[in-house]
Amino acid sequence: MKSRQVMTVAVLATVLAWSTLMTVLGYLAAVAALLPSLGLLIQQIVSACNGVASRRGSAAGSEELSR
Repeated sequence: MKSRQVMTVAVLATVLAWSTLMTVLGYLAAVAALLPSLGLLIQQIVSACNGVASRRGSAAGSEELSR
């Protein structure tokens, strides 16, 4: 794994651990407010690790313009 990927995974693990801790301690409202951001964080990290989503998105965009 590249050092950048290791750092990304470490950040993700920290954010998820913090969210779990807040839930355990009873801060459900705070966690509910953070869920959309956490979902986007996970999606972007998976996309960055795979490197596929950005290539597909640009190809789909150019295909739409040609129609």
